[in-house]
Amino acid sequence: MPSEKILKNKQQVVAEIAEEMKNATTVVFVDARGLTVEEDTELRVALRKNDVKYKVRKNTLALRAAESLGYTGLEEYLKGPTTIACAPNYTDAAKILSKYEKKFNNLTIKGGILEGNAVDPKVVKQLADLPSREMLLARLMGALNSPVTKLAIAIKAIADKDNDGGNNDATESA
Repeated sequence: MPSEKILKNKQQVVAEIAEEMKNATTVVFVDARGLTVEEDTELRVALRKNDVKYKVRKNTLALRAAESLGYTGLEEYLKGPTTIACAPNYTDAAKILSKYEKKFNNLTIKGGILEGNAVDPKVVKQLADLPSREMLLARLMGALNSPVTKLAIAIKAIADKDNDGGNNDATESA
């Protein structure tokens, strides 16, 4: 039977994992077995630049943390060595991990959590293919500006036509 100190330590780790998952918009589970130190460092630096928390966790503790938040269906993704990436937005962790999965043969996306639901690796990779939030906002602004711009051009054309018409009348009467 584990000692009181060990149980308290495990409860603290479960609470820490639960807090990270709760604060994350997207959670991605990765198998990073076999990465070299250089590869792992490169990956961690890229994730850190985007405020993605990336830690190796015990599967049983991660599962308990997820269950405490009401997340279910994660058992299949929390087998074998697992590193958990918790991202503050929808796409950053997925984009970075997908990029490095292609670059490094020893990195595998196992699944994840999106809006409280377990998702398979296909969904994580679909997230990676989405444009960034900034790109989506730029597209939205472009779509909203287009009709206004066309209206302004039409009004200016009418105003220019009226001005040209006024000039023609002035020259004809002179």
